Amino acid sequence: MSVDKVTVSMDSNILKKLDRLVKSKVFPSRSDAIQQAVVEKLVRTDRSRLNKELDKLTKEDIRAEKALADESLASEIEQWPPY
Repeated sequence: MSVDKVTVSMDSNILKKLDRLVKSKVFPSRSDAIQQAVVEKLVRTDRSRLNKELDKLTKEDIRAEKALADESLASEIEQWPPY
């Protein structure tokens, strides 16, 4: 993994809390703590965006997708081995 250096300005109270977490070994370093926080935020943002897109689907869209899936399953079921 390639790593790039960045400079971050941060409220001094937040930085003190961060340093306490590093000192108590919750995180190995400031850098690691900040990277984990950014990754976590990015994941949440991606999920939020996905949920917004899913909300755009109408009930009709969902019914149509389910019908396509059921149709596909029905045609494949004959190919499944007996149990």
